[in-house]
Amino acid sequence: MFVDLYAIQNVPSSNINRDDTGSPKTAVYGGVQRARVSSQAWKRAMRELFPELLDVKSLGVRTKLAVSLIAQRIGEKQPDLAEQAEELAAGVLSASGVKAKKTTRKGSDEGSLATDYLVFIGRTELEKLADLAIRWHGEGLTATKADRQMKKDVADVFHGPQAVDVALFGRMLADSPDLNVDASAQVAHAISVDKVVQEYDYFTAVDDCAADDNAGAGMLGTVGYNSSTLFRYATVNLDSLVQQLGDVQAAAEGLAAFVEAFARSMPTGKQNTFANRTLPNAFSVAFREVQPINPVSAFETPVVPVDGKSISEQAICRLARRLTNIESAYDMPAAKAWCVLVDECDDEAVDCLGERVDLKTLVSNVKETANGILSGKEE
Repeated sequence: MFVDLYAIQNVPSSNINRDDTGSPKTAVYGGVQRARVSSQAWKRAMRELFPELLDVKSLGVRTKLAVSLIAQRIGEKQPDLAEQAEELAAGVLSASGVKAKKTTRKGSDEGSLATDYLVFIGRTELEKLADLAIRWHGEGLTATKADRQMKKDVADVFHGPQAVDVALFGRMLADSPDLNVDASAQVAHAISVDKVVQEYDYFTAVDDCAADDNAGAGMLGTVGYNSSTLFRYATVNLDSLVQQLGDVQAAAEGLAAFVEAFARSMPTGKQNTFANRTLPNAFSVAFREVQPINPVSAFETPVVPVDGKSISEQAICRLARRLTNIESAYDMPAAKAWCVLVDECDDEAVDCLGERVDLKTLVSNVKETANGILSGKEE
C-alpha cells in the first residue's frame, strides 16, 4: 500500500532554498526555467514540525555529536561514570564502525568528539547504546577491541524498531552500510508549474547614528528572489513503514504526522526578509494498492493566467485531469482519497482528488485508514 501526497502551493516573492551563489534554486522542465525547492530542504522543515505532532522520544536526531549525546545519558544513568562517559560513549559507537575524533568546529562544541559525517540516530538508540556502554564497563569489556558479540550487540540496537523520522527518511552510515535504513518515504523536489524569472532586490541600510552631513548608506547589498506556484509530491510505502517501526499504531501515527507536516511545513530560508509562509491552495492524499503515481507531467507545459483564472486555479484543474487520465488509462484508481481545497476548480475532474474535507479531518481519516489496513494485514 502506497500513500501519495499532492500539493499546489502559491509562494510570493521568496528565497526559501538557496544555491551556492545565494540565489533561489531552479530547474529546467518542459524546456523552461522553473523555481525549485530541494527535497532535502522540505524534509528538514517537516522534521522540525514532528515534535509538535509526535512524542519526542519516538524521534531521532541528525548530528556529528552522537558521542556527546550518549555520554550525557551514561552520566545521567550512572553518575559515578560521568568522568569516563565520553570515552565509553566513543567506544560503544566505534563498535558499530563509526569513528569519532576531536572537532575543530568553533563554539562550545570545540574539542568534543565528533563523527566525520552526520549520523541520523534515534533517541531510543542513544539510550540503548548508553546502557550497552555501562554494561560493558561493568563486565570489564573494552569496546576499542570489540569482539564479535559486542559488535552484534550494537548491530541489534541499530536493527531494532526505528525512530519514526529515521524510518521515513532513511539513514546512511558510510562506514557501516549494514546499519543503513531504507527510507519509507520519497519526497520530490518541488518545482513551479509556471515559468519563473530570477529577480534581484538591491537594498541599502541606513546608519541611525550617522552624521547629518553624511548621506551615504551604512551598507549596500542584493538578494535574489522569485515568486511561483509550486507542485509538490511525496509518497510513503506503508508496508515498509510498519516493518521499520514494528508497530501498527506507531506506523499510523507516523504517517499521519508526515501528512500534516507535509501540508503545514515551509523551509525557512530568508523568511524574515520575505514573510512567505503560505499553505497549499490544494492538498490531496490518496491510498494506492499497485504503485505510486506522480502526475508532474501535467505541468510540462508551463501554466499561464488566462480568462481571469489564476495560475493556482488552473494548476489544480490540470492536476485533477492528469490524475483522472492516468488512473483511467492504467486502471489504477485510488483506494481512498481526500483533499483540502482553498481555490475553487469548476472542472468535474477535481473529484479525482478525493472527498473535500478540512486538514484536521483529512489527517484523522489517513490515520484511521492506515490503522485499518495494517491491522487487517496483521490478522
